[in-house]
Amino acid sequence: AGQDIRPQTDLTRFVKWPEYIRLQRQKVILRQRLKVPPAIAQFSHTLDKNTATQLFKLLNKYRPETKQEKKARLEALAKATTEQKELAKEKKPLFVKYGLNHCVALIEAKKASLVVIAHDVDPIELVVFLPALCRKMGVPYVIVKGKARLGTVVHKKTAAVLTLQDVKSEDQRELATLISAARANFTDKYEDQRRQWGGGIRGNKSTQMLRKRAKAAGQNVNAPALGKL
Repeated sequence: AGQDIRPQTDLTRFVKWPEYIRLQRQKVILRQRLKVPPAIAQFSHTLDKNTATQLFKLLNKYRPETKQEKKARLEALAKATTEQKELAKEKKPLFVKYGLNHCVALIEAKKASLVVIAHDVDPIELVVFLPALCRKMGVPYVIVKGKARLGTVVHKKTAAVLTLQDVKSEDQRELATLISAARANFTDKYEDQRRQWGGGIRGNKSTQMLRKRAKAAGQNVNAPALGKL
C-alpha cells in the first residue's frame, strides 16, 4: 500500500525558477499593474507584423559590411596602392546606420529618411526622447519589436535604433510605402498617444474581489472599470 505512482500533475507553480526568470516575470506583471506615463507607454504601440516584415526585408538589403568583408576590402585597397594601380572610384555604399549618437546626429541634421526604434531598450531613457525629436525634425519613425532583431541586421547582439538614409532607385517605392505607414501609425497619432497612459491593469484576484463587492452592493458587475486601477 502507498507505493502507487503519483498521477502526473503540472508542477510549474512549485518549481524554484532561477532568479533572472523570476525577476523578468515580476517586471512584466509590475509593468501591467503600475500606471505608465505616456512617454514610455508609446513604446507598447509597435508596427504591425506585415509592415514590420516588409521593413526588415528592406533593411536586410542594406546590411553594413562584416569585419571579414571590411578586412578583404582594405587588403585589396592596400595591394592596389602598393602596386600603384588606380582603383576605380566607387560610389559611397548605402548602408543602414546604427549607434545612438550617430542616429541622433543624422536626425538633427535632417539626413535620415526613416528611423527604426526598438520597443524594449533597457534603460528606456536612452530612446524615450527619440519620437519627440523625430516629430520636431519632421523625420518619419517607427517603433518595432525587438532590439535583438535590429541587432541581427547590423551584425550585433542588439541595436537600440537604426537609420535609413538613402536607398537604391529600385527600392525607392518600397521606402515610400514604409514612410507613409510610419506617418499614419506614429507621426499622425503622436498627439493622441501623448495623452494616453499605459498600465493600470488589475490582476485576476483583485478583479474578482471587486466583482464580488459590486454584486453585493447591487452595482453593474460587468463594468469595464473593474479591471482598471
